[in-house]
Amino acid sequence: MMEKIAVGIDIGGSHITCQLFNLSTNRLIDGSKIRVVVDSGGSKNSILESWVDAIQQTISTKNIHQPEGIGFAMPGPFDYKNGTAWFDKNVKKFQNLHGVNVRAEIIRLLALPDNFPVRFLNDAAAFAVGEANVKPASEFNRMIALTIGTGFGSTFIKNGLTVAGVDGIPDDGFLYHIPFQNGIADDYFSTRWFLNEYKKQTGETISGVKELVNLAETNKNATRLFSTFGNNMGSFLIPWIQTFDTECIVLGGNISKSFSLFEKEMQNQFKKNGIKIPVFKSALDEDAALIGSAKLCDDNFYSKLNIYE
Repeated sequence: MMEKIAVGIDIGGSHITCQLFNLSTNRLIDGSKIRVVVDSGGSKNSILESWVDAIQQTISTKNIHQPEGIGFAMPGPFDYKNGTAWFDKNVKKFQNLHGVNVRAEIIRLLALPDNFPVRFLNDAAAFAVGEANVKPASEFNRMIALTIGTGFGSTFIKNGLTVAGVDGIPDDGFLYHIPFQNGIADDYFSTRWFLNEYKKQTGETISGVKELVNLAETNKNATRLFSTFGNNMGSFLIPWIQTFDTECIVLGGNISKSFSLFEKEMQNQFKKNGIKIPVFKSALDEDAALIGSAKLCDDNFYSKLNIYE
């Protein structure tokens, strides 16, 4: 039997990462990962050409005439079903792709058949699909996956598939816009919250959460911030855990690397409300989005997927 090979792609703000994925064995193919720097403020053509170059390099790592399909883990705003980009000035990246049908452009630039599968999924959702594919998360049916970094990404997973608009989940499946305290969740569960709060407390400016992690060993202000973050995260998630009958939580993104600094407070909030579920750090990191995007090329999987509009 011929093996079915797909291209999984993770689009970042300053790079593209591609890797071949064996749909038959459900595994990434070693030696096929390519990462290319991309100027997200560049012209439409320069961005698309960088992406196409990375795809071609990835395919050329192995003796493959034509892959089964190409899957993108793509940040929003984006029309995932139709393949059209709607990045705008608020996003501060890929603005020159606004209104561009990325699917049509990729097919044209790679000289692929018109019906060739080029498919898209929100990057946080692709991360969740990838994590749901492997242990420990694969041992649970209902999962919330969170990506915490420059923004707050969230995905609800049931039996390996993204779900939205059911079981009390928001229609778009996202939590970043849900009201919390004096704003929305994205204001509290992102890098900017740490930077803003640290400046409020100390009057000092820090470069990022990594610097704050280093300070936490000796700086009580830094330690207190992570405790507050954990308490906030725990209290925010409680109704969603209960509504969805969540069995586990998976954390990804740069802030998840400091999980040990806010885990206790987060779990304490759960315990106060009679919740006892495991919280895991990502088992795959960047590979999760590559797996999740490549799996879009599996027609059976794709047909069952709740596409985020």
